[in-house]
Amino acid sequence: MRAVSTGAQQVADLLRASESAVVLTGAGISVPSGIPDFRSPGTGLWENVDPMEVAHIDAWRRDPDRFWSFYGERFASLVDKRPNDAHLAVAELERRGFVRAVVTQNIDRLHRLAGSERLIEVHGSIDQSVCMECGGKVPIDRVVTLLADGDGAPLCEACATPLKPDVVLFGELLPERALAEAQALAMDADLMICVGSSLEVYPVAGLPAITRGGGGRLVLVTQGPTPYDGDADVKLDGDVVTELRAVLAGL
Repeated sequence: MRAVSTGAQQVADLLRASESAVVLTGAGISVPSGIPDFRSPGTGLWENVDPMEVAHIDAWRRDPDRFWSFYGERFASLVDKRPNDAHLAVAELERRGFVRAVVTQNIDRLHRLAGSERLIEVHGSIDQSVCMECGGKVPIDRVVTLLADGDGAPLCEACATPLKPDVVLFGELLPERALAEAQALAMDADLMICVGSSLEVYPVAGLPAITRGGGGRLVLVTQGPTPYDGDADVKLDGDVVTELRAVLAGL
């Protein structure tokens, strides 16, 4: 059996000693599933487009057809994606009682598919789209079919209003209940493990500070710098799958 790295063993020891650990994840955990993150040079989703032009709530309101011409491709590309071993490791930590909950910035639903049960999706999920007129909800598989059959925005089949993906777009506030639950978890956590997040997008990027302010420990499992590198008890900067596998092996 390959020896567990010192850093991974430290994280395993922190988990074993913790009573209220929380995992916070960002786009980096889904990269091994074939989903590009947002800001990596050459591959990031926003590399060649201005998100304020194509993924802003005003863009959806102003021109739903143009909005969906961008977003529809992303939806279709995500439907068949599957959890990778990093998602499965996080779910296993929860199943074994080492982690109380998972807070994610991701909208790809892969944590849920991996088996995470107490999941707070603070930016929403692609799992469904909503009609802002009648409140109807349409599952992603049906939305993709509507996109394929039409040449513009998918329409609510009850009132013919353009659908909006049930995710937080630029210019929108985070869902109040989800954010409040995430903040309460961060406040109560004695350990927060941040996986695959640059921790630059607020208010979610403020959650580690809440945990640290309450005396909790902080672990970073992410490549590249974050604003919290100097505050972390441990930082693992290798591949997220490899690092989380090693943490499990150390338990």
